[in-house]
Amino acid sequence: MGSAALLGAWVLAGCQTDFLTNVASKANAPIPTKLLTEIAKKNMTVGSPILLRVFKVEAELEVWKQDRKGRFAPLKTYPICKWSGDLGPKITEGDRQTPEGFYDITPGQMNPNSEYYLSFNLGFPNAFDRAHGRTGTHLMVHGDCSSQGCYAMTDAQILEIFALGREAFSGGQRSFQVQAFPFRMTPANLARHRDSPHMPFWRILKEGNDHFEVTRRQPKVDVCDKRYVFNAVAPGGDVPALNFDPRGACPAYEIPQEIAQAVRDNSSAMTGNSSGLSRKAWRRRRSRAAAMAACTRSGSKSCALAKSSTRTATSSWSSRRTNRPCDRRRLL
Repeated sequence: MGSAALLGAWVLAGCQTDFLTNVASKANAPIPTKLLTEIAKKNMTVGSPILLRVFKVEAELEVWKQDRKGRFAPLKTYPICKWSGDLGPKITEGDRQTPEGFYDITPGQMNPNSEYYLSFNLGFPNAFDRAHGRTGTHLMVHGDCSSQGCYAMTDAQILEIFALGREAFSGGQRSFQVQAFPFRMTPANLARHRDSPHMPFWRILKEGNDHFEVTRRQPKVDVCDKRYVFNAVAPGGDVPALNFDPRGACPAYEIPQEIAQAVRDNSSAMTGNSSGLSRKAWRRRRSRAAAMAACTRSGSKSCALAKSSTRTATSSWSSRRTNRPCDRRRLL
């Protein structure tokens, strides 16, 4: 679907010319040159599929984009300007909670005529939410840096995100996935919040998180028995499609062996990681620690210099983690 046709599906007949011009200007704003350069550098195309990941505690929205090998890679991370409520899913209309879960965004959910500059509707409640009787409407990712149950970005940020979504749709993507988490799904964070009543729900979210991280492909998401199921296929590779009832018992299914094994390996690799680092960063830290231990045992004089470099790298990582260019305060 071309950009012009997509815009035509969004706007209403009879609008004023100046209004249409403003809507068209925002909705068709080009992807910035710097971001286009990054797309090319990472072996991606402008129209390749995108995927978004949201983390409340870290106040970050990540845009991932599919490269020419068919795997998703991180393109850009945006600091979330504001989000409302607390950790945990949205339950009822008016609770001012921002949703957590897996949501699909279609072209019809993109809104160039938003009161908050530009926006797209998360599609809450999804099948999982409805199975649990959760209610709510108009839950968005939008601009204007103001939140009452939404993930609010700056106008400049949503302009870029909107453009990336528009071009992905124009390139043939029928919908893009938004994965909304309370925090990064590390053992340290899960342990930190182990007493939360939401922990059973968060462990289900972690399954989806792990499927994406080990495959770098958008997980197929289904709902049965009031829970998310990821990358489920019929046993033995049977051709007939599985029928999932969000409130009913799950049909017989299996997870492809290569994915199931990779998820198990990922969990093993993260065992003992109490620092809150990503799997890749944790492995780098373990590797540096092992090298440092070997250096110390050898009695080499270069160890002091190596230790100094390690402290500098750790300090730099901490600084990047905490330095945010926009107001992250939540509206409660």
